[in-house]
Amino acid sequence: MFCYQCEQTAKGEGCTKIGVCGKQPEVAALQDLVVYAMRGLSQVAVEGRKAGISDPEVNAFTSEAMFSTLTNVDFDPERFPPLLEKIVALREKLKAKVKAAGGKVDFPDGPADLALADSLEGLTAQGEKVGIQADTTTDRDIHALVWTVTFGIKGIAAYADHARILGKEDEAVYAFMHEGLAAALNKDLTLNDWIGLTMKAGEINLKTMEILDAANTETYGHPVPTKVPLGHKKGKAILVSGHDLKDMELILQQTEGKGITIYTHGEMLPLHSYPELKKYGHFYGHYGTAWQNQGKEFAEFPGAIIMTTNCIQKPKESYQANIFTTGLVGWPGVSHMADKNFTPAIERALALPGFAEDTNGKTVTVGFGRNTVMGVAGTVIEAVKSKAIRHFFLVAGCDGAKPGRNYYTEFVEKAPNDTVILTLACGKFRFFDKELGDIGGIPRLLDVGQCNDAYSAVQIAVALAKAFNIEVNELPLSMILSWYEQKAVAILLTLLYLGIKNIRLGPSLPAFVTPNVLDFLVKNFNIMPITTPEEDLKAILG
Repeated sequence: MFCYQCEQTAKGEGCTKIGVCGKQPEVAALQDLVVYAMRGLSQVAVEGRKAGISDPEVNAFTSEAMFSTLTNVDFDPERFPPLLEKIVALREKLKAKVKAAGGKVDFPDGPADLALADSLEGLTAQGEKVGIQADTTTDRDIHALVWTVTFGIKGIAAYADHARILGKEDEAVYAFMHEGLAAALNKDLTLNDWIGLTMKAGEINLKTMEILDAANTETYGHPVPTKVPLGHKKGKAILVSGHDLKDMELILQQTEGKGITIYTHGEMLPLHSYPELKKYGHFYGHYGTAWQNQGKEFAEFPGAIIMTTNCIQKPKESYQANIFTTGLVGWPGVSHMADKNFTPAIERALALPGFAEDTNGKTVTVGFGRNTVMGVAGTVIEAVKSKAIRHFFLVAGCDGAKPGRNYYTEFVEKAPNDTVILTLACGKFRFFDKELGDIGGIPRLLDVGQCNDAYSAVQIAVALAKAFNIEVNELPLSMILSWYEQKAVAILLTLLYLGIKNIRLGPSLPAFVTPNVLDFLVKNFNIMPITTPEEDLKAILG
């Protein structure tokens, strides 16, 4: 196997024996085959659009298939043969439509003509021949951008899938995913062509995050500041992790009146701030921190655990019977609830002891999305003009187990008292319960939401720039970002598309970026690695 799509890849170069994430070589090969087969389906979809055909089933499935290959989503090899069979079935069905419309469907000797092996072993062998290192692109810089775009599309697919589940879709998003995947098969594209596709991935991801923001806020209301207990109540309990708002709504509905308290874990924390979710009386508090700590935290949770989207790790034997998956998430041997009937998890929660007594812990405040922050824009602007607020820091992104991430904790702790910290995604668990005080009633720590809410942070920056009649890069705002998986790649591409400069990125730079591509990023965007909190604060604030 060879995989270097996440920040924690082995030696900063690539996982070759087993994924640092826990992905086995068999699953790595099957996921490589999914990407390869999706390139073939995308070739047909691109030609279909030329003939006036866009297939809704193909479009929706494209998001699901690519999301399934994102880090920490699906580790179950048995889930991939049906997925691959559906890719080929949809491809052949679409070919027939395109051919009938007079379009091109002849793509010999490539993924659009792929015939699948009839066994798991055979599929694995096929996947081993079409992975990243099998890409025969000789120009290493083009190779780097081919995979940068591919990983960006995985992130876009995740956001698009969340939005689709809530009824929001955009033809331009699907068209780009197919364009970008099929482009890897066009050996005539130049380095400049790939730079263009990389920037377009950022543009399309912005659009995708916009429709996801609309899906979330139109369905569940705009987030409002909400205090969330970090303690727990006596009684039966279910812990919900992942990112999916619809799953949380269904779980709340199906557990109402059953004497079970619902807790969030990881990226589900911001869901407490949505009016249409927080109205449920048994939706109580938050348990645990970021995804990489689940082995310890889940083992101590006395109820059932439901993983809704990415971020699952290998379950320990001590809690394997208590954990359930739904949607695209999978782990071999873990019970999967494909039909959104959460009865198995509910019954398990009722059988487990639950918490023996009430425990009062700290509280954290969430709900500082764009609607809330811009609702006090006048106060914020006056605070900046009076120099009560000297600077804003967006300290955001993924958390992870790799050493070096304490940088973000120390950065927030050492940021001067006349600065404000905006944060989102699971990287905030390094400092989410810090008591930083306020500036004239404005909290110094503002939780914008999930990684899925990056659009909200972008809109806050754009609105502030507009209010001050300056460019975003002229704002007293610095971005201190951490990344781990491919949604973070998509967000970074969006920031580059928007022309955001001086981003500090860590804890390490992507392994798939070549020195020449990095040089391009430095020269055009002044992107730079994090150093130490002291050095970076001094460089930013003087």
